[in-house]
Amino acid sequence: MANTTHRVELEVPETNEAPMSLDVISPPRRRSARPVAELRASEADRYAPVKQYSGRHLVALWAAVVVPMSLLAWVIAPWLADRLGGREPLGKALLICFNVGLIWIVVLTLILVRREQGSLKWTYVRDALWLRPPRDPKTARVGGKLWWWVVPFSLLAAALEALPINPKGPVVRDFPHFISTHRAELFFHGAWGWFALAVLVALLSPVAEELFFRGLLLPRMRRVLGRRDWVVNGFMFTAYHLHEPWVMPTTLLTALFTQAYPAKRSQSSWISIVTHTLPSFVMIGVILGMVL
Repeated sequence: MANTTHRVELEVPETNEAPMSLDVISPPRRRSARPVAELRASEADRYAPVKQYSGRHLVALWAAVVVPMSLLAWVIAPWLADRLGGREPLGKALLICFNVGLIWIVVLTLILVRREQGSLKWTYVRDALWLRPPRDPKTARVGGKLWWWVVPFSLLAAALEALPINPKGPVVRDFPHFISTHRAELFFHGAWGWFALAVLVALLSPVAEELFFRGLLLPRMRRVLGRRDWVVNGFMFTAYHLHEPWVMPTTLLTALFTQAYPAKRSQSSWISIVTHTLPSFVMIGVILGMVL
């Protein structure tokens, strides 16, 4: 019997609809998590953006702020006082000289950041000086409730400042002692210009010093000093006060436990800036009462 083949043709109806895309039936692709991971890694390692200093470099930078402040306080200020008239010429000279010295510290800090980072944009300055929110070293949590760390460290700073362990310095040079005297009332009464210089010193002093010692130096001391970096940082800050050595006992305690330690623990200079600055507002309020 002969083989026969039957061809069966299936007609497919034509349609104007476009073929279904695979994207419709397949699940959407997840975005790459790499940028988030990199961001978290950068946030976790705040030492990454900074360059570690050698011991010689640290000493040189410490001297770069100590020597000018000491010369301004002990050499330039008395010379300038002899050329200023009116009441309390040495007090006037010290206000001028301290502002010059503190501005130099800010300028030096920015110069060093610019040389290291190549820019003074806020993102570079923020990372270079640890101006990020505080970070919990155990949980890596950032900001939020961690800002409440400011409260206990500020209370501790106030308690340490109240300890009667500092010797009294010369009346005009020992500024906290000076503003408690009748001489200060006579000097500041109606003297808005000198009040403005006093306010500038009161606010520039903690901010400039914290940016330099806790923002610039502390993150760059780890390679040389390891875990002891915050302790050495506190002693360096204390020794910086050769322009007013009578404050060194209290300064050592506050520098160690309310400034260097919280800055090291949180990898942020904000807590030390706040704890260091709060007493300045009390001083400003006292002086303002004299001016009025």
